[in-house]
Amino acid sequence: MKYAIVIPDGAADEPQEAFGGKTPLEAAQTPNMDRVASMGVVARAVHTPNALPAGSEIGNLSLLGYNPFENFTGRAPMEAAAQGIKLGPADWAVRCNLVTVEDQVMRDFTADHISTEEATKLLASAQEQIATDAKYRGAMEFVPGVSYRNLLIWRGEKRPAPFTNETRTRAPHDITDQSVLEDHPRGPGSDVLCDIMAASIDVFRDHPVNAARRKSGHRPATNVWLWGLGQAPRLRAFVDEYGVRGAMITAVDLLRGIAALVGWDRIEVPGATGYLDTDYAAKGRAAVEALKKYDIVCVHVEASDEASHEGRGDEKVKAIEQIDRHIVGPLLDALASHGDWRIMISPDHPTFLRTKVHTHGNVPVAMAGTGIAPDEFTSYGDTNAARSRLAFDEGWHVMPWFIGKK
Repeated sequence: MKYAIVIPDGAADEPQEAFGGKTPLEAAQTPNMDRVASMGVVARAVHTPNALPAGSEIGNLSLLGYNPFENFTGRAPMEAAAQGIKLGPADWAVRCNLVTVEDQVMRDFTADHISTEEATKLLASAQEQIATDAKYRGAMEFVPGVSYRNLLIWRGEKRPAPFTNETRTRAPHDITDQSVLEDHPRGPGSDVLCDIMAASIDVFRDHPVNAARRKSGHRPATNVWLWGLGQAPRLRAFVDEYGVRGAMITAVDLLRGIAALVGWDRIEVPGATGYLDTDYAAKGRAAVEALKKYDIVCVHVEASDEASHEGRGDEKVKAIEQIDRHIVGPLLDALASHGDWRIMISPDHPTFLRTKVHTHGNVPVAMAGTGIAPDEFTSYGDTNAARSRLAFDEGWHVMPWFIGKK
């Protein structure tokens, strides 16, 4: 059996007045997703339980069949795994966004999509001027990632970490255009996180990178925003859990990290950016080729989520249509040549255009292939999923159903 999974990140949404009462998934032209629905089943699943953050870190763990209540330790450790960073039993990883805060309002959680080169220079200065402080010396390391998405690693053997599982932080993408005054870290060790964030303001204020950005009309990175901290998780290998070997195609470190933690290979695709300008067709070609080697191939696309965070409905529809045309379509055509097969389409969580943030609630799931009897639905979307009799209130049960271990 060959399996394919397509994750249009954050594609689930509310009906939009601008789309005549349709959701973005329903407004988009998606003949291939509809083909999956008509050949198989449409269901709904909750991958982000109300008791946990409504983020991709929770949603994708659940989507891949791991109970987040048992396996989630924080977002940053997953991204550390993506970079091959080993965390000891006393170590902590902290997500380190470069952001633009103006007048105590989160104006841009991406610092105007700062480049990786610029971010690396800013973090080098933070390492030189903040991490060498006697309070942190030897324990703290700023680790550049991609663009605004970076890490702070705290080595607990050098200096005991002040954080605990009770330390609370807020994702910057959840407070876009909102005041940050009540959303700084709270709880044990939060004073250290807040001190580092404050110190970065002084480091970045007159930095040559920001001077150049202002001159070219781009927003500066005003400071680091620390969140999503945690210690290393221990996930059971996917092949041991489900009996198949997999590969992940993504441009996002979070998904790379989850793949590393569950023992999947990661396929890097030139032109995959994690944004609206990603090369959808290149991802589709890579997925089709990967089917020749792997039992299960997962393609994650961030673009639909990024469009939601920016409140750009038309771009969200375009991203969904590109996923349908260049990824779902080629995968559907290729799967049949491999004998028995199954395909699943599912967002990890809703991201509402109205609020620009990740949201708890159902996502629509379509599954088709060998051994899956068709239901009454002939199109894929939020409304049909809401009407479906097939519901997974604990979303981590979707994977065993899909794999055939239900």
